[in-house]
Amino acid sequence: MDRIADYDYALPPGSIAQKPLPQRDQSRLLVLDPVGGQWADQAFGDLVRRLGPEHLLVLNDTRVVPARLEAVSDNGRPIEFLVLPRPDQMNDPEPEVDCLVRPAKKVRQGRTFVFSADFEARVLTDPVKGRTRAAFRGQRPLAEALADHGQTPLPPYIRRPTGPDEADRERYQTVYARAPGSVAAPTAGLHFTPELLEALEDGGVGRADITLHVGLGTFAPVRTEALAEHRMEAEFFDITPRAAASINAAREAGKRVVAVGTTVVRALESAADETGRVRAGPGRTELFIRPGFDFRVVDALITNFHLPRSTLLALVSALAGRELILAACEHAATAGYRFYSYGDAMFITGRAHV
Repeated sequence: MDRIADYDYALPPGSIAQKPLPQRDQSRLLVLDPVGGQWADQAFGDLVRRLGPEHLLVLNDTRVVPARLEAVSDNGRPIEFLVLPRPDQMNDPEPEVDCLVRPAKKVRQGRTFVFSADFEARVLTDPVKGRTRAAFRGQRPLAEALADHGQTPLPPYIRRPTGPDEADRERYQTVYARAPGSVAAPTAGLHFTPELLEALEDGGVGRADITLHVGLGTFAPVRTEALAEHRMEAEFFDITPRAAASINAAREAGKRVVAVGTTVVRALESAADETGRVRAGPGRTELFIRPGFDFRVVDALITNFHLPRSTLLALVSALAGRELILAACEHAATAGYRFYSYGDAMFITGRAHV
């Protein structure tokens, strides 16, 4: 089970959600019990009845930046930049930032691309596999320039002939998003509403917010057949002393830590010491979680359905078991669940004995 081919399943193209539902918490929820090897079809709002004072929800409060920029080449053809900033570059008006560009053959070292009268980028390196580095120049911090001139970086499997719309700026964002820095949403959190969060709090469910800025490490494809040969791109996280204290206190009290999203799993497990105690502070993670991983912090997981042959599918298989995850994905496809970023969710209630 150390081959990427072992993490594949068939998904009809019509199963991929192209737009969010009218209401966030209208999503379906596949409740997956790895211990019993069973699942149940429910609604996302049913979490109120499944979670209680014995649980601590851990949320990722990162905010998606409108990181997709469009310039025009010499022949009038559009050139797309996906900006991949580090957190410390967001307030810099002239940072040197890694980017993905398309079409890469139109981008060369030394060329300057203009996005507006006061915002441009000079290419510093010839693209390698679509990746380059560019020196941005503007009169305001990068975060402000992107907010005015960038588009929501929807995943490529969401196909919109006219591109992202204004509604995506709000819906491809969790209601608790706070810290700008991600180029993709922590999609498990998209289902929560303020009312649902309040109902969970009223039911005694604990909550801690951490930050992991989603970058290439989360969604880069696996290009090696052996999983052990895949190298994760570094992503940056930050865990406040208050959040670390809440998580450690919950574990000491015997409560169950429920991660909302795979990004939370990677941040918590990267910040944990040998005993499972979470350290506060900033950090970076290149952790690739796959079957055989020893979870030290996370007991359960709320997550969306993931692409076949992906690191995220390997991660959820590490928690729930590969065979059960693949069977659950096939069931969800047959039962009409909506897949991927704007799709439905599943709740993995515990750890498999794998």
